[in-house]
Amino acid sequence: MFSPFERMVAFRYLRPRRQEGFVSVIAIFSLLGIMLGVATLIIVMSVMNGFRAELLSRILGLNGHISVYAQSPDGLPNYAEIEKKIVETGNVTLVNPIVEGQVMASKSGRATGAIVRGMTPEDIAKRDTLANNIVFGSLKDFQGEDSIIMGARLAMKLGIGVGDTVNLISPKGKVTAFGSVPRMRSYQVVALFDIGMYEYDSGFIFMPMEAAQTYFQMPGKISNFEVVLKDPSRLSDTMDDLLQNLRGENLRLVNWQQSNANFFNALQVERNVMFLILTLIILVAAFNIISGMVMLVKDKGRDIAILRTMGATRGSVLRIFFLAGASIGVLGTLSGLLLGVVFCENIESIRQFIQSLTGADLFNAEIYFLSQLPADLDVNEVVMVCVMSLTLSFLATIYPAWRASRLDPVEALRYE
Repeated sequence: MFSPFERMVAFRYLRPRRQEGFVSVIAIFSLLGIMLGVATLIIVMSVMNGFRAELLSRILGLNGHISVYAQSPDGLPNYAEIEKKIVETGNVTLVNPIVEGQVMASKSGRATGAIVRGMTPEDIAKRDTLANNIVFGSLKDFQGEDSIIMGARLAMKLGIGVGDTVNLISPKGKVTAFGSVPRMRSYQVVALFDIGMYEYDSGFIFMPMEAAQTYFQMPGKISNFEVVLKDPSRLSDTMDDLLQNLRGENLRLVNWQQSNANFFNALQVERNVMFLILTLIILVAAFNIISGMVMLVKDKGRDIAILRTMGATRGSVLRIFFLAGASIGVLGTLSGLLLGVVFCENIESIRQFIQSLTGADLFNAEIYFLSQLPADLDVNEVVMVCVMSLTLSFLATIYPAWRASRLDPVEALRYE
């Protein structure tokens, strides 16, 4: 497409010269602008992808894909029969009966709200998100009437550790002649978990199933089922199959998309807005290419005229200046791609390094829910960003190159 002569002249024009210093400065800033724009866009999109993926894995790791609730607040009494019907449904890989309730956890004058979930030790062992993130204690001690597992951040709030006792106060208490009295009981902490999501690490307590049924006054009953699917992409079809199998049981089904719709919709909107805003960086850099190439064409008017008189065609001149401008876009895009990928692969180390220098908490778990900064590179998105950058760079080069090809040699050399 480009002859050796055209490539030689184009790259010669890109080399800085003393009398053309300002034009070279514009070209350098255009290259840096495209590089930073591409790198920033790749980094931000990867962080948003990683943030969504991490939150989704942790939410589904504890809650399952579908929750089956009783319409009555008293719970499900015949849950063994219902569990059998759920298991028989296609695409279901795991079903966990759960007793759930809200409590006030207190110790030595400190108190905070928490959610208690009653599960069997066998069911907890099947949840890798929880079982593989026990940081203190052991699941072997999770049995009996007075043992609990709580989040590490919740334990930190209360100032307790493994082996200590904590008081749990339930608003669902006993009814007496003097009114309703909150139910309170002490439990021993046998293990602490840290799954890396602040909401769960600071607000969840797990209790053996029978102990939870006794504490919440639900003998032989459960609050709901958590259903895990083999293929999450078939969520809608599985919901329909469950509704068909559980027809007549007076149950309510809620999937993870419905229960977290507002949260993930907000993430998607934020992701789209960030993409549009950061695309403007590349667009501005493309305009810099236009201004730099226009100045280069104006500065090289005499050279263009001489090339034309020596036999260079309009197409040859157009290709020379197109190659000069496009080279800036290509180099900037490739540099931005390399910078973005390297940054994403080492983003947590970079965050820790910056935090050690500034002393500031750049990724507060209480705000961002996660304790580590995630990044998930999507090849399709990276390719899309690079193609967009190259397209804008090429489009920005067409007009100055066309202007150079239309230059009249007679007018250019009239006053030389």
